[in-house]
Amino acid sequence: MTVTAEPVVHEWIVPAEADRPRLDAFVAAQPLGISRAQVQRLIDDGDVVVDGVVPGKAGVRLKTFSRVVVTVRPPTPIALAPEAMDLVVLHEDAHLIVLDKPAGLVVHPAPGHATGTLVNGLLAHVLDFGGIGGELRPGIVHRLDRDTTGVMVVAKDEATLNALIAVWHDKTIVEREYVAVCAPAPPPRVGDVGTIRTLYGRHPVDRKRFSSKVATGKPAITHWRVIERLPLGAALVRVRLETGRTHQIRVHMSERGWPLIGDAMYGRRYDGPLGEAAATIGRQALHAARLAFVHPTTGERLAFETPPPADFEALLTTLRAAPTP
Repeated sequence: MTVTAEPVVHEWIVPAEADRPRLDAFVAAQPLGISRAQVQRLIDDGDVVVDGVVPGKAGVRLKTFSRVVVTVRPPTPIALAPEAMDLVVLHEDAHLIVLDKPAGLVVHPAPGHATGTLVNGLLAHVLDFGGIGGELRPGIVHRLDRDTTGVMVVAKDEATLNALIAVWHDKTIVEREYVAVCAPAPPPRVGDVGTIRTLYGRHPVDRKRFSSKVATGKPAITHWRVIERLPLGAALVRVRLETGRTHQIRVHMSERGWPLIGDAMYGRRYDGPLGEAAATIGRQALHAARLAFVHPTTGERLAFETPPPADFEALLTTLRAAPTP
C-alpha cells in the first residue's frame, strides 16, 4: 500500500462574492476529493485553521478574504490483517477494482466475521489504496450478502467512493441486474414482468430482518422479469434494482409470495423433489449478473457480466430435469 510521507497543506482565500459560507461547506467545495464527513474529522482534529486560529466548529461562518489552511495527513494503516485470497478480478485501475464475488465470502468485518472477509483479501491484493476516511482501506460502494455471488465494485480512494455513492441509485448511470430462482413462481395472472414499489425498513419485530410491510421507511423499487418457467412451480427471473436496500430482492420476492430458493432468512422449506433441488445449492439462489456504470474519473462507461456459478447452474439443471406434474 502506498503511504504519502508528509502531510499536504492547502490554502484558500474566501472570495469577495462568497456570502459568509459555513466552514465545512467551504472546505468540502474545494478540489480535495474528500467527503463532508472527512472535512468534519479534519476540523475536529484541528487540521483546519482560519486566519491563524483553530475554529473547532464546522458551522463557523467565514468572512470575506479570510485565509483557510487545511492540512491533509497521510492515511494510516488499519488494524485489519491482509489475507491472501484467490480473488476473481474483472477490472482494476488506479481508482477502483471490479470483482466476481464467490458465495460464502463476507464483504466487511462484522461480529462473528473478524477475518476472512473480502476487505482482508483486498488489503493483500491492492497495493495503491489512496485512503478512505483517513485510513488505508477499500471503499465499499455496495455490498453483496455473504451467500450472494457476482459482480461488485470497490473504490480505492475517497474521491472515487464519494462519486460512485452519489450516483449509485441513478438508473441512467448505474445498471444492476441479478438472476434468481424463486418458488413458487409469479402466477400467470401476474404475468412475466412487473415492478415492486414499497416503503422499506427494519422488520418491526426481528431487527436482523428487513421488510416492505412498514408504516414508514425509505422507498424501494425492484423490477423483475420471468426468464424461464421451470418444473415444480419454480422460475428463473432477472431482477433489476432501481434502489439498493439491504436484502431488497430477497424481501420483495418473499413478501410477494415468490421466495428465493435456499433463502434461510426469508424463504421457506420445501419437501419432496423441490426440497431435493434446493439442497443442490444450499444458499439463496441469487447472483449479481451485470453491473454497468460510468467511471467517475475517466468518464468511460464500463459494463461487466458474469455467469452464475456452478451451484446455481446445478440447481437449474436439477429443476429442468424434474418431471412436470
